[in-house]
Amino acid sequence: MIITISGTVGSGKSSVGILVAKKLGFKYYCIGDLRREMARKRGISLEELNKLGEKDPSTDLEPDKFAEKKGKTEDNFVMVGRTSFHFIPKSIKIFLDVDPKIGAERVLNHSRNDEKYKDLNEAIEKIRMRLESDKVSYRKYYNLNIFDKKNYDYVIDTTNLTIKEVVDKIIEKIR
Repeated sequence: MIITISGTVGSGKSSVGILVAKKLGFKYYCIGDLRREMARKRGISLEELNKLGEKDPSTDLEPDKFAEKKGKTEDNFVMVGRTSFHFIPKSIKIFLDVDPKIGAERVLNHSRNDEKYKDLNEAIEKIRMRLESDKVSYRKYYNLNIFDKKNYDYVIDTTNLTIKEVVDKIIEKIR
């Protein structure tokens, strides 16, 4: 079994993915972590890497090939990544959604080192810009709308749910 988790910023993809993998005894992979490492190696921010990706497909190629290879060579893992469902078509495809304001509050309160915002309004705007940049790249390189919920087996709105509740819903759906 392979589970791919996509979704909006602040929906809990990573937190949920880690716990689902742990509950199932599966490996866990995160494309966002891979992309953050790519940005660090280039000496730029994730935001700058995303902007670069609108013109340079190589920023997406490496993580996409990673996902595709894992999908062909391994089993029993959870992969969090916006396009992973596309590159691992045999996976159980889950999309986590969240109200943009709640998602921004979550990111603001649990910010990674490369995602610091001065306040909620800046977080909302930067996240909106990030999603727009992602949309441009995915449409340009793959003719893919990752936000089209028809692409997924299960869609969960995490706005009013705890991480545990989301994990329990996923486990219940796949068993």
